[in-house]
Amino acid sequence: QVQLVESGGGVVQAGGSLRLSCAASGRSFSSYGMSWFRQGPEKEREFVAGISRSGDNTFYVDSVKGRFTISRDNAKNTVYLQMNSLKPEDTAVYYCAARISPQGLRDYVARYARNYSDWGQGTQVTVSS
Repeated sequence: QVQLVESGGGVVQAGGSLRLSCAASGRSFSSYGMSWFRQGPEKEREFVAGISRSGDNTFYVDSVKGRFTISRDNAKNTVYLQMNSLKPEDTAVYYCAARISPQGLRDYVARYARNYSDWGQGTQVTVSS
């Protein structure tokens, strides 16, 4: 189990950038696949981007491809989401999520919330037009 704390949210104008961080505490961060989800007003929670435990594999929802970049620093137990060219429709609470991904099993990105066991409290991102 890991504890996750997001930071970096805020208010930004359309076209601007933000970088979200998710700091993990607990053991064996490098054994966890990590993802970002978001939930906009009156919307269901949706997958945004994910990165495998090794960092070798990433996956993005189509709406953010080319604008968002997920990365991780296993030495710092932190995963990042760099968000560029932000649009008003990116406005949401962004959540960091972790799923155990032991060595020896396939190193891939899971895209469904039910696959993730640990969640942060969320950080608000508001993009004004």
